[in-house]
This record gives sequence, C-alpha cells and structure tokens, in this order.
Amino acid sequence: MQVVRMELSGTSQEILSARDLGIVACTRCSKPAPMGAQTCSRCGHRLVSRDRQSLQRVWAFWTVGLMCYIPANTYPMLKTRTLFQVDESTIIGGAVELAHHGNWGIAFIILFASVVIPLAKFMAVAFLAISVKQRSVTSQRQRHYLYEVVEYIGRWSMIDIFVVAILSSLVQLKSLAAINPGTASIFFALSVIFTMLAAQAFDTRMIWDTQTKDEGLKTND
Repeated sequence: MQVVRMELSGTSQEILSARDLGIVACTRCSKPAPMGAQTCSRCGHRLVSRDRQSLQRVWAFWTVGLMCYIPANTYPMLKTRTLFQVDESTIIGGAVELAHHGNWGIAFIILFASVVIPLAKFMAVAFLAISVKQRSVTSQRQRHYLYEVVEYIGRWSMIDIFVVAILSSLVQLKSLAAINPGTASIFFALSVIFTMLAAQAFDTRMIWDTQTKDEGLKTND
C-alpha cells in the first residue's frame, strides 16, 4: 500500500508507504489496521509490518532447492523396461533423444519447462533477495512484477512429474513393457517445492523499503 504525493509544479514526487503513515495491512485479506495492532479485525490473521526472518527463509529454501536440482538433472528421470532391455534417460538426455527422432516441439517444451524455467526462477529469487539489501538499477515496480511472474509460473513447474506419472500409470504391460519414474523425479519435485517455498517466503514489502535509499543515493550521485 502506497500513497503518492506530487506537488503542483510537477518537479517533485514523494512516495509514502503504509508504514510511513502508521498503517499495516493484513497479508491475507488486505484490510488495513493501525500500526501496533497484533491481529486483523476481519480474519484474525497475525499482523506484521515486516517479516524480519523472510530473507533467512528465502535463502534456506533456495539453497535446498538448488541442491535438489543438481541430482534431478544427473539421475535418470524415466526408466523404460521392455522384454529385452532397460533404458534410463535424464531430462536433457530424453529431450535430446526426442529431438533426434524429429520431435523438436516436444523436446523444446521439455527443455524449456525443466531447465530454462527452473534456472530462471533460481536467478530471479536470488536477484530479488539481493536487491533488497543492495542498490539496484531495476525499479521497484519492475522487481515486484518479476516476483509476480515467478509466482505465476510456479504452478507449471511440475510438468515433468505429471508426464512421468501419466506414463507410469498408462504403460504397464506386465512383463512386456513398463515405464517407472526414476530417482530424478523425486529430486525434481523437491526442487520445485523448495523453490516455490522460497518465493512465498519473500516479503515483497521489502522491495518498496528501498525506495528512499535508492533516491538518496541518486541524489548524492
């Protein structure tokens, strides 16, 4: 919640946060309350002006998610067993094999959803966490929009797990053929979960706390 105060001359602009006005908003129902209130009068949720432990949880979840993402790309994601052989394929290996057989569209979707998006989420969450502590050339609005994008694409991060689950349930021909999830599926699911937790743990209000600091640095420059 912000209040923008502009002078008639148009030469200056002051952005006041709800904290500057002595107001705290409920993060569950958005109802404002006076600073110092302990619980929301509407939903009973605990009111906190800023979550001081937010960045600690963000980096903890982010680190665990990154640790899980490494074996998710090194261990096999899918185990295909036929009558005479057993094939194991990683995420990238499976996409390369699909491209080799001419399925370029599916290979691109797998690489984009399983490699590009997770890595982009890791970088975006790390950038947001660092930007609230150090000066950034990216505006507050752009950083907040980046957070919304990370939150939105989080629901599509489990596409590999869904595909493996569907194939495992459909292709079970007893001793003739079977498809089972590999070890990487567990690590990939954990990586997605911890990345989502890292994004949810981030207190976006800290982005706007840097407004005054950035403006002061620009003035000194």
